[in-house]
Amino acid sequence: MKELEGIKYIERKPEVKTENNPLIVLIHGYGSHEEDLFSFADDLPKNAHVVSVRAVNDIPYGGYAWYDISFMNNEKWMDEDQAVESKNKLLRFIDEILLQENLDSSNVTLMGFSQGAILSYAIALNHPEKIKNVAILSGYPEHKIIGDIDTSKDFSHLNFFISHGTEDVVLPIDLGRAGEELMKLLGIHFEYHEYQSGHGIIPQNYFDLMKWINQ
Repeated sequence: MKELEGIKYIERKPEVKTENNPLIVLIHGYGSHEEDLFSFADDLPKNAHVVSVRAVNDIPYGGYAWYDISFMNNEKWMDEDQAVESKNKLLRFIDEILLQENLDSSNVTLMGFSQGAILSYAIALNHPEKIKNVAILSGYPEHKIIGDIDTSKDFSHLNFFISHGTEDVVLPIDLGRAGEELMKLLGIHFEYHEYQSGHGIIPQNYFDLMKWINQ
């Protein structure tokens, strides 16, 4: 386990080291940990430097969160300040790991599940100049974190993979579809997939994701 900019992480270094290895950042969801998405590492591009980050907030029953969530009066509440702080910490982490490992700053991929996907949206849409590819797994664009999108920025090089389960009771499918609509609105290149599944990644989803990232 290593730590940079206050974020702990594990890594898989590139099998083939070049002057410009790409970076893939894996960002887990609420209540999980850095080992979760790191199980994907063996199937990710062999030239990539893969890092899987641990969220910065402990939660009571084990695991970690990028920001607190709770339910009050049947309304879902989120700690917006924590979410924005986590987004900014991840941005600093990405800048520093690129420098530390001498990686290609023009070839950064974010892959996030649930909370990790929500933050991936925010990072890429706030700072499109820093990101190339984004895999959104069971997440949605949360405007409380993203804020007003600066449509004068250049989103033309971004490439999104978005997947969501139609039976998801944690983040209903309408939220996933909101991401699809936003991509169309901003003219961002994307693939959108729905699966008959809940809040998770079924084999077909994984197959499609690996096909996308390895193409």
